[in-house]
Amino acid sequence: MPPLHEITWYAFILDSCSSSKNLNKLKQLHARIITVGVSSHDFIRAKLVSSYASCAQMLEASHIFYLTNRRSIFLYNSLISGFSFLHQFPQSLSVFRQMLIDDKTIDRRTLPAVLKSCAGLSALRLGRQVHAAVLANGFASDVANSNALITMYAKCGDLVAARKVFDEMSDRNAITWSAMMAGYGIHGRVGEVFVLFDRMVDAGVLPDGVAFTAVLTACSHKGLTEKGREYFEMMEGRFQVKPRTEHYTCMVDMLGRAGRVKEAEELILGMEMEPDDALWSALLGACKIHGRVEVAERVAEKVYGRKLNLAS
Repeated sequence: MPPLHEITWYAFILDSCSSSKNLNKLKQLHARIITVGVSSHDFIRAKLVSSYASCAQMLEASHIFYLTNRRSIFLYNSLISGFSFLHQFPQSLSVFRQMLIDDKTIDRRTLPAVLKSCAGLSALRLGRQVHAAVLANGFASDVANSNALITMYAKCGDLVAARKVFDEMSDRNAITWSAMMAGYGIHGRVGEVFVLFDRMVDAGVLPDGVAFTAVLTACSHKGLTEKGREYFEMMEGRFQVKPRTEHYTCMVDMLGRAGRVKEAEELILGMEMEPDDALWSALLGACKIHGRVEVAERVAEKVYGRKLNLAS
């Protein structure tokens, strides 16, 4: 048996690889772990699964998982969360079912990822069963589990159940409010989004980037361009939230839907960060809808490095 301090040191370095998502360093460390003979230690294997999952290497994570005889709750949680994070929802739920078959006790970290997978597959019936498990295991007061329930119900179309979970929460964070606002926004209930935003601010919870994404998306889908402009401007002006590319994409989509293509182009050109493909695609889509060939040609020249004759 390797000394405890050696196991602890390797676990610490694996955590470092996990947080930095440094795959090359992780592979080198894994080779070293095998060489020194600590790769069969259950705790190290669990850390390896978690680290490979954090680096989106689910094949390696699964391989180590299935080589492990004594599988801890942490090991199951790492694999479930890894698949869920990468939107590989059927695989995530498959590992969860195996966890139940193996008669493992779930903890408060197990079910949020499971609920995310249910939401991704619109598996409302399974989501309700997981909700029962949340209640049975005493996790109803855990904010992360309740937030995941709100998102699951909203994405599966049951806004009544989502709001019931929201209303019954004694403690809410910015994620809670954003999840409920996003749920209303998905289903076109924009008025509720605005009401919740004001309630969140009144409750002393500062809106974050996710909250503003929910509001701006709702404005875009309903064509509320001026309202969207107000929220976009208050991000930095009132709440010191620096807009990210997803917020600019919402604005470009919103302005494009309203036919304000030149304004959308100017917004992109005034950004501090480099525009991504989603932003340019949103602008090109607006150009196509409104026949703004000259703007589309300028965008094509910026993106592809050459002028395209789009008018011909």
